[in-house]
Amino acid sequence: MKLLAGFLFSLCCWAAVDGTIINGTTGQPQGSVLITLVQPGQNGMQTIASTKSEPDGKFRIDKPYPPGPVLLQAIYEGVVYNQMIPPGSPTSGLNVKVYNSTKDPELIRNSQHMIVLEPSESGIQVSETFLFSNPWQQTYNDPVKGSAEFYVPRDVNGKIQVVVNTSGGMPVPREAEKTKEPNVYKIDYPVKPGETRFDIAYSLPPGDTFSGKNLSGENTYLVTPPSVTLTGEGIDDLGQEPQTQAHTYRLRAANFRVKIEGTGSLRNNSQSSAEDDTGQPQIAQAPARVYSKLPWVLGLTLGILTLGGVMLYRKGAV
Repeated sequence: MKLLAGFLFSLCCWAAVDGTIINGTTGQPQGSVLITLVQPGQNGMQTIASTKSEPDGKFRIDKPYPPGPVLLQAIYEGVVYNQMIPPGSPTSGLNVKVYNSTKDPELIRNSQHMIVLEPSESGIQVSETFLFSNPWQQTYNDPVKGSAEFYVPRDVNGKIQVVVNTSGGMPVPREAEKTKEPNVYKIDYPVKPGETRFDIAYSLPPGDTFSGKNLSGENTYLVTPPSVTLTGEGIDDLGQEPQTQAHTYRLRAANFRVKIEGTGSLRNNSQSSAEDDTGQPQIAQAPARVYSKLPWVLGLTLGILTLGGVMLYRKGAV
């Protein structure tokens, strides 16, 4: 038993994890930040050790852990900031950034919101994407209002799925939280500096109409496969995206109802791309002649990414 214990102990890494917490908003070291060293495992994230940064921002964790990647989590003003430490990378002299939080919605008011409709004989698959680009050195965090609100028709089938993607981070499943307004949900997840994407998926019974509420303003778009068209008041037809031939429409009404003609899916294109490459959806560059419509082209590209991301997440959850 002692021999076995010694062998298992030898497999553990004994390297101090140390560094400095930097406040990216002020540019100064940040004290009193809770830092936790965790490691992914079969039973989820396993906590190895925790500490707090000193007044000069310095921290140090001396605790053995099994081989493999570990994650530093710094909690500041209610927001978790993650920094991955891959195997073989330095564990000393790390700089971990945190940011001051704000509830000012101006930080994320220029978000892009896209709704992809894929009707079939068995139902309508709806995939939504919110893209937030936060160029400021602050984190938007409002647990009461959330970072995004979206409307879901009352006849939704099954569970509403939400996945959050951040720059350099791993996809994070999130709950769609009900608000006081009927059929309106929110996503409570902080929007840190950089890009953050919320991917939402749900299904509806078969039908030839789709009704909803535009809660995001003028940067909201409807997208359908090439074989599906929409008609109705409050939408502007922006034409077809050159590569996928998907139809794109700008929403300009707070409440809308569109008639759906045809059936089809964008998923086959996403799956083919995944099989031909690394298993991840790819971003395709648009020709120069469509640069004047860059916002909706970007929205469509993100929609295709959403479809691929949600399918991968569902496959892993089965």
